[in-house]
Amino acid sequence: MGVVSSIGSNLEDFKTAVYNTKSGITYRENLEKLGFGCLLAGIPDETSSNYYLNIDKYKLSDAAKIIIYGVIAGLEAWCDGGLEIPEPNQGETDYDTGCIIGSGVGSPDIFYNKIIPYTNDNRIKYLKSCIVEKSMLSGISANLGWILGLGNQLSFNSSACATGLESIIMAYDRIKAGKATRMLAGASEADFMYTWATFDAMRVLTRKNNTLPEKASCPMSVDASGFVPGAGAGVLLIEDYESAIKRKARIYAEILAGSINSGGQRNNGTMTIPNAQGVIRCINQAISESGINRNDIDYISGHLSSTIADTLEIKNWSEALLRNGADFPYINSLKSLTGHCIGATGAIETIAAVLQLYHSFIHGNLNAENIHPEIEKIVDTSKIPLKTFNCNFNTLIKASFGFGDVNSCVIIKKIS
Repeated sequence: MGVVSSIGSNLEDFKTAVYNTKSGITYRENLEKLGFGCLLAGIPDETSSNYYLNIDKYKLSDAAKIIIYGVIAGLEAWCDGGLEIPEPNQGETDYDTGCIIGSGVGSPDIFYNKIIPYTNDNRIKYLKSCIVEKSMLSGISANLGWILGLGNQLSFNSSACATGLESIIMAYDRIKAGKATRMLAGASEADFMYTWATFDAMRVLTRKNNTLPEKASCPMSVDASGFVPGAGAGVLLIEDYESAIKRKARIYAEILAGSINSGGQRNNGTMTIPNAQGVIRCINQAISESGINRNDIDYISGHLSSTIADTLEIKNWSEALLRNGADFPYINSLKSLTGHCIGATGAIETIAAVLQLYHSFIHGNLNAENIHPEIEKIVDTSKIPLKTFNCNFNTLIKASFGFGDVNSCVIIKKIS
C-alpha cells in the first residue's frame, strides 16, 4: 500500500497518525483572502515521502498534482509489495500487471497554472510536447505503466467520492476474472482552491471552527456542519493469492467481495443525496457475494463526512446489517482526521482500515463526544470509540458514496 495524505505521506507516518488520532486539518490563509466560508483544509506534504525524489527523476515535477501524488503513492505500494522499480526503460513488459487509478475532479490545477496562461499569452510553443502526458486524466496510470513496465489494463476511473473504492473493486474483479495477476488500484485528488470553491458555494463545507482546525470535522456528531476539504492519494497493490504466496509477498488482508451500484436518483435519492434502497442493496450484494454472515462483520469504515448525510448513512448500515444498539459493529471515520479527500477518500480510508485490521486496533473518532441523537437511537455509543484501542478483529466492511447517487462497498478479511 502507498499513501499521500495530510496525516502522513508514507505508510509508517500515516499509521502512527491514525493510531494516535492526529488531525491533519489546518488553517489556510489563501482561502480567507478569497472569501471562502471554510478556511480549513487537509493538505499533504508529499516531500516527506520516501518516493518524492522519483518525481524529479522521471521529470514529473511540473505535472498535475494528481499525477505527482498518485505516482508517489503507486511507487510506495509497489515497493511495499516486495517488487522492485526497474531502471528507466529497462526490463521486459509485465503483461500480467495493470493499473486503475482515478480521481473525482482530475487535473484542473495544471490547466489554470500553466496551459490557460500560456495559451492566452500566445506562448503555446513553450508548453512543450510533454504537456499532454502531464495533464491527461490517465496520466497516473500511464506514467506508472512506463516507470514499472506494466502491460495489462492502464486506465482512469471517476465516480465522484466513490472513485477510490470503485477502482479497488474494479481491480479485484479483473483479477478474479483471470484477466490480470496483480493491479495497482486507488485514486488521487489535488489540493486546488478553485475546485473547493464549488463545494463552498454549495455550502457543504463547514463554516465553524475556522480558528480550531482540529475541531472542524465532526462525523456522526450533533456539531457536524459540513465537511473539510482534503487532498492526497491512496494506492493498493492487489494480487492473486497464489501469485503472492509463490513470491512470498507480505499479505495484509484478503478481499472477499466488492459491489458497485447506483440508486438511480429515485426514491428520494438525488444528485447529492443517496437513495437509501440503492445503498442497502450495494451493501447486501457485497455481503451475499462474500459468503459470510452479517454478524461476522466486526468493524465498519464509514464514508461519514461530517454532514447531514451521516444520520442517513447510519440508518442504512443498520438496515443492511440488521444490527443496532450494542450489537452494531465498531465504526469510525477517517475524515475526522483528514477531512474529505473527494475522489481519493475511499482509497486512503481503505488503507487506514486495512492497517487497523493488520495491526489489530481501531482508531478513535475525533470530535464525536456529542453523538447526533438520531444516531444514538441506533448505535450504542460504545461502538463509536473516542479513543484508539487495541482490538484483534477479523472482518471489515468499507463503503463510499458519491454525487450522482453512486455507491461502492468492499468486504475485507484478515489472513489467518
